[in-house]
Amino acid sequence: MKQPTAFYKEQLDNYKKELSKTNAQISKLSVLRLLVFLSTAFGIYFFFNLWKIAIVIAVVGIVLFLVLLTKYTDIKRKQKLIKALIIVNEDELAIHEGNFENRNGGVEFQDPKHYYSLDIDLFGIGSFFQFINRTSIKESTLKLANTLKANKTTAIKLRQDAIQELSTKPKWRQKYQAIASLITIETSAEQIINWLNTYNVFVPKKMKWVSIVFSSISIAVFIAVYFNVIYPSFIFIWMSVGLTITGRYLKKVNDLSQSSDQIKDTFRQYALLLNEIENESFESVLLKVKQQKIQSDTEKASVIFSNFSKALDALDNRNNILLAVLGNGFFLLDIRNSHTIENWIMSYRSIVEHWFDVVTFFDAYNSLGNFTYNHPDYVFPEIKNDIHLLNTKNLGHPLLKKEKRVDNNIVIDKEQFFIVTGANMAGKSTFLRTVSFNIVMANIGLPVCATSCSYSPIKLITSMRTSDSLTDDSSYFFSELTRLKFIVDQIETTPYFIILDEILKGTNSTDKAIGSKKFVEKLVASNATGIIATHDLSLCEIENELSAIKNYYFDAEIINDELHFDYTFKKGICENMNASFLLKKMEII
Repeated sequence: MKQPTAFYKEQLDNYKKELSKTNAQISKLSVLRLLVFLSTAFGIYFFFNLWKIAIVIAVVGIVLFLVLLTKYTDIKRKQKLIKALIIVNEDELAIHEGNFENRNGGVEFQDPKHYYSLDIDLFGIGSFFQFINRTSIKESTLKLANTLKANKTTAIKLRQDAIQELSTKPKWRQKYQAIASLITIETSAEQIINWLNTYNVFVPKKMKWVSIVFSSISIAVFIAVYFNVIYPSFIFIWMSVGLTITGRYLKKVNDLSQSSDQIKDTFRQYALLLNEIENESFESVLLKVKQQKIQSDTEKASVIFSNFSKALDALDNRNNILLAVLGNGFFLLDIRNSHTIENWIMSYRSIVEHWFDVVTFFDAYNSLGNFTYNHPDYVFPEIKNDIHLLNTKNLGHPLLKKEKRVDNNIVIDKEQFFIVTGANMAGKSTFLRTVSFNIVMANIGLPVCATSCSYSPIKLITSMRTSDSLTDDSSYFFSELTRLKFIVDQIETTPYFIILDEILKGTNSTDKAIGSKKFVEKLVASNATGIIATHDLSLCEIENELSAIKNYYFDAEIINDELHFDYTFKKGICENMNASFLLKKMEII
């Protein structure tokens, strides 16, 4: 299989070549449009006294100009898509080099009260979310964030299969991502759905037939005038009748036009995304279920969305004064277009929300598929229900570069608790986050940063970062106790993998030692599974009292008056602490 970076470089080169060809086509069409316009203007001027010939020239010229304009518009859209695809591949190469901190970090999704999100840098600058997020649609970004925070242990295999399949479709994912990036949302999906559901129809059904009859009569009037059957002045009389009829609905049409103007581009782009979903072949159950949700008995969802977008565009043409006067005067266009829009709303507003949801699902899950594609050396955990809750080889932190990180093997059984000691900067906190991240990734359905992994699904809960709050008038120690109380309450009803980092830091060493020991004993008595990191070596003595407790450590050595860390997870208790050495080394003491 081609390496991700090689693929991105190849795609980037191909799209740059395609962009050059597209730019040349746009230039040619621009010249042709100008020639048609000038030729038509000259023909009308030359035959101005022979008005029947001049009208024919004008009609032919306008038709040719509109055909060229349509082609020009289509190629301009293609140009925008190619430019977006170039950005997609440039971004992937930049992210591969570690340059991703300018991207959306999802700070708004941070929640200190969540089970783990604040402790493991799930959101924020340099976060996991910032690293994997490729969404462009606001609702998709929220869906991705909620997926990372879900702490859900059911249907993992279904999610694994879906993510794995998406990872094998890099070209499809990139096109979908590029189309989504071109959506300029002025109104959120929630607001659109609310507007559709509360919309009140104002065009009577009979007006559809009135507009058809009126338009037919208008064409008959033009023909009659052309062949000198009636006087040309009758055209203006008939036009005033049309404007009078349309004027009765002017205010409500204006309101509809103003509301729809902000959503027509959204429906156009969503139609393209729906088309991509409809025309792709999926094998995994979850993706097929989502694909089936946008199937309609009559037409494809993409066609239905596209038709609505065209109807909104047609109504938007009323902003051109000439088209508005002529269109309404002879064809009652405002009434006809409004009726088309209202008919669509009444037919489909009950299912639009489901189709929006499918679009955002694929946008969010494409980020997960993209992450999987970018890490071909990661493995999908084998879901088991045996004594080993987590059994991994070469487990590493997913945000650390492969050449820099030190991977470790970890095997922890159900209802087993590890006490991890170690010198400052020896790697305890990074190890805790490594285990946390891989549990979160496994629950989502992502591959984990390891060479092998079997896993018995369990929810995660952590206490690694606590702060005091001036707003809540709570001290650091009280905040920490509140967090620990939250953990105790949660494990009473549901099994959790508990990860703690140096608990009870807000009290004196004697209280801390006694309190920490009692808290760990309570967790063990509750049949909890987890890891606690501590500098308090006295806590390690519990291993002699409780069989569920196992001691591990990270070591540091002083070689040639310099500290050296191997960041390796070892059985036993740390004997080498380094605080005094560092204080002397930095000439603090």
